[in-house]
Amino acid sequence: MRTRILSSLVLAALAAATGASAQTPADEATSGNATALAKQLGLYVFPAKGQNATQQAADEAACYNWAVQQTGINPMAPAPNADSAAKVEAAKMNAATQGAAVVGGAKGAAAGTAIGAIAGNTGEGAAIGAVVGGLAGRRARKEAEQQAEVYGAQAAQAKEQQNMATFARAMTACLTGKGYTVN
Repeated sequence: MRTRILSSLVLAALAAATGASAQTPADEATSGNATALAKQLGLYVFPAKGQNATQQAADEAACYNWAVQQTGINPMAPAPNADSAAKVEAAKMNAATQGAAVVGGAKGAAAGTAIGAIAGNTGEGAAIGAVVGGLAGRRARKEAEQQAEVYGAQAAQAKEQQNMATFARAMTACLTGKGYTVN
């Protein structure tokens, strides 16, 4: 019984994988979701020349495919991961601030030496200053990494919005050319 269930699941997964891998944007656009294409993009499409629902769905699918070819953007493809963009920016910042703790420690040691000289123990003052300066440098580095992560996520989101606007303009141009009023 378990073998039969397992083999059924494997066969279903293989069928889904071959079907998904063989689909092109044209297949995706005509596989039952064509009527929702314009809605997904926030477009309102009015059949100005009396086109019926079937014709409108076919025209939306054709315009979707044309817009994919013209822009290189496929809204049905998975969106880029904003989290990975944030991690990339954090890694860049990490590389840029690699020596922050060391520099902070050196500055702290210098300041500590001066304070220690006044108090009468330059070695102890330098050690305390180095620890305090190192901690301050690490804290500054962590703050910079966090800011870089936020920037990366915002940049990825802005790019996705820009791509969707570009794609919507291309699809609008195509639908207008086919006799639809689009807003």
